Amino acid sequence: MDLNTLWFLLISVLFIGFFFLEGFDYGVGILLPFLARNDRERRTVINTIGTFWDGNEVWLITAGGAMFAAFPDWYATMFSGFYLALVFMLLALIVRGVAFEFRSKDKNPGWRSLWDWMLFTGSFVPALLWGIAMANLIRGVPIDQNMHYTGNFLHLLNLYALVGGLAALSLFTLHGAIFLNLKTTNDLRERSRQAALRIWPVTNLLVFGFVVLGYFETDMFSRLGINPGISPVIAGVTLLLTGWLLRIDRGGWAFAMTGSTIVFATVTIFIGLYPRVMVSSLNDAWSLTIYNASSTGYTLGIMSIIALVFVPIVLLYQGWTYWVFRKRVSHDSELEY
Repeated sequence: MDLNTLWFLLISVLFIGFFFLEGFDYGVGILLPFLARNDRERRTVINTIGTFWDGNEVWLITAGGAMFAAFPDWYATMFSGFYLALVFMLLALIVRGVAFEFRSKDKNPGWRSLWDWMLFTGSFVPALLWGIAMANLIRGVPIDQNMHYTGNFLHLLNLYALVGGLAALSLFTLHGAIFLNLKTTNDLRERSRQAALRIWPVTNLLVFGFVVLGYFETDMFSRLGINPGISPVIAGVTLLLTGWLLRIDRGGWAFAMTGSTIVFATVTIFIGLYPRVMVSSLNDAWSLTIYNASSTGYTLGIMSIIALVFVPIVLLYQGWTYWVFRKRVSHDSELEY
């Protein structure tokens, strides 16, 4: 395995970790105004992710840094082409981070309601835009022979990408509802399970609709065959199993299933891309690949040594954090947010 492939795999893993962890963060934020019936319950919902959300976003920062260092042309083309969408996402994430800190600084109900909806918006917008972005990566965007994006924001809002955005939004919301089922107690716990049961069929419809559209809108299946491997099969099966596990009240297993769906769906997207990193809809020969968009071999080698040392440390630290804050947040808990 060459270093170009190694760094493609590492960036893929970073995005997988980000979508798995930040996915339930987004889902919890989206559900906040609808599941919680009073201020105490809303504070309880926020505290289920209060100790995790900023650490989860580090995966995205690391993925962006790895893209910049390992594949600078991929970073430049993607961030310039998706510029307006990324500005919307950044603004939403800023509002979201502020909402966590400001929401309980004043007891005024209007003030708290405002920041509850800001937290909703700051979770809804990125969840939708990430689905749109990933769908456009595999469908293709107008990139010329000089690796320049020649389209505009409206090019990103095609049917396939919008369905992908809604599928990601629904899947993250389902993931968040099941997370709340694991982290809360009493009525709030049961309400989150019922919400997950209602969201589950919608998620199935959108995800499988996205897959069907993929046969017509992308070259994934023509490149890899009618069955591009075991990963999409696992993603589909685990999503179907989620509903049954929710009905028999096996929240832990249901969370593992939605997490597996997110993981293997992301794996499928990166398999469909490889060795490309951005598909050109103008001419496939103009697509960015792990070779024509990469840094020098020396740079990749130095980065590999650094990653080998620090990535395990970061993983151990974050795993320890989740272990420390593993308990449920009850109605009688001391609430920080």
